[in-house]
Amino acid sequence: MSETALFELKANLKDLKLSAMSRELDTSLRQARDNGVGYEDLLIDLTRLEIASRAANRLKRRIREARFPLLKPLETFDLSSVPELDIRLFRELVTCEYIREHRNVIFLGKSGTGKTHMATALGLEACKNNYRTRFVTCYGLVNELIEAREERDLQRLLKRYSRYDLLILDELGYIPFSKEGAELLFQVLAERYEKGSVMITGNLGFADWTRIFGDQAMTAALLDRLTHKARIVNCNWESYRLKQSLADQQPTKGGE
Repeated sequence: MSETALFELKANLKDLKLSAMSRELDTSLRQARDNGVGYEDLLIDLTRLEIASRAANRLKRRIREARFPLLKPLETFDLSSVPELDIRLFRELVTCEYIREHRNVIFLGKSGTGKTHMATALGLEACKNNYRTRFVTCYGLVNELIEAREERDLQRLLKRYSRYDLLILDELGYIPFSKEGAELLFQVLAERYEKGSVMITGNLGFADWTRIFGDQAMTAALLDRLTHKARIVNCNWESYRLKQSLADQQPTKGGE
């Protein structure tokens, strides 16, 4: 290929926004010449590079948008430490089928049982499947909603939260809400009913949710929407964090 043709080809690839193909063109052409690769195989290799590059960039955008406090992928969660977990259900959640069906997922259990870890891992799987995801603590979201109302920006914020395919609300029940905060959170969740999935981690059973939201009628209406066709995981095992800490302190072979 002449220098003029190569220059034009690179320019065309850039104009077509095929940045990975443009970036790897020189290397791919050289390898094709050295290995006797035909143009058909060369084009296939270049398009594969472009597809892989776009997938990687898309995943980075999804993870950045989700705002996970810590990245805890699926492989970092030790399933053997929680034998009481319904593995069949958990593997079903990994497939993200619940997002496609607009179902909710609720993790209930005391502190330290790995609820946030599992929610984060499943959130990362959602990002890998190109679902728009947002992770936020319940208290953080309520504060954000109250501030938006004070700044007359509430409708824009509500619209933004309605567009996520998966909204992960962490730590429900740790701090009770004010009447205003409870009403605003109810508004977010009611808007998402059968339109987008919500994943919640909480330390209180459903019977105690009135203590969080205050109003019994609103709590009943909220539970009716959230639990409809939801996947509910009762984390009634011993502390996952404690088990991990004890395992880390076990002496290694040959150690004292």
